[in-house]
Amino acid sequence: MEQENGTRVTGFILLGFAGQHKFWHILFIAFLIIYMVTLAGNIGMILLIKIDSCLHTPMYFFLQHLAFVDLCYASAITPKMLQNFVSTEKSISFIGCFAQFLVFGTFATSDAYILAAMAVDRYVAICNPLHYPIVMSRRFCIQLLIGSYFMGFLNSSVNASFTFSLTFCKSKAINHFFCDQPPILALSCSNIDINVLLLTVFVGFNVMSTVLVVFFSYIYILAAILKISSTAGRRKAFSTCASHLTAVIIFYGTISYMYLHHGTSGSQEQEKAASVFYGIMIPTINPLIYSLRNQDVREALNRIGKSVCSFNFHF
Repeated sequence: MEQENGTRVTGFILLGFAGQHKFWHILFIAFLIIYMVTLAGNIGMILLIKIDSCLHTPMYFFLQHLAFVDLCYASAITPKMLQNFVSTEKSISFIGCFAQFLVFGTFATSDAYILAAMAVDRYVAICNPLHYPIVMSRRFCIQLLIGSYFMGFLNSSVNASFTFSLTFCKSKAINHFFCDQPPILALSCSNIDINVLLLTVFVGFNVMSTVLVVFFSYIYILAAILKISSTAGRRKAFSTCASHLTAVIIFYGTISYMYLHHGTSGSQEQEKAASVFYGIMIPTINPLIYSLRNQDVREALNRIGKSVCSFNFHF
């Protein structure tokens, strides 16, 4: 990582949003509230699933880890962004930038694979219910989960290694609010063809493979639901998938735009907005989706609430 004048890059500057110096106090409060909701929602979901024995099923096993990865990748970028709102020096060290890139990429990619694993779970539950306990065994669920984390780490570590081995001589100012790959590549004076190829291949494979799993799972699920004779039965079957399908559409829509859209400099602010949505807003929205649209979670919350009220009354 040598610059043309021979000096080593020791850090970068995160430019953040256009005009953020004018509205930093509003942005700081807004994103702080969002982050606090993210922490409360995802930690609450993890604890709820752990405490309530009725939620000790494969579906909620994956949901618990979905909440964990959402919490991790939001925490990889939001605290630093909040710090930069109130700091005059919006710098990040080279090691810090590398770590942020690695952690965010690992958990964001794992998120996609966990959503795909949840689609497989819903497919087996609805299309092959008699064999559900056998197919979705604890061993198989753990294998799917390990595979999700492995693919996340593989994607992030390979891209991070190739990205941070480049020569940076154009500038140290990253036109983004966190260390993401496209704006970092824009600073390099090295040949980045291999980096662009790796980014396209990895993101393309990760998105397409997980989208295809989700797509074909829901094709079979829809066919199975349409065969159910009663309206109540169809409604109940679809309601078990509604929250997951909502989360899938939101996640894949924004992340596909961000990484597969070959924008120009004029679209950089739009890409930042997309990054805010999938990097900060989705980890906030997911717990709300699963608590408001999922009957099992609502019932578990009611049981916990009644237990707490009963304990306080006896106390």
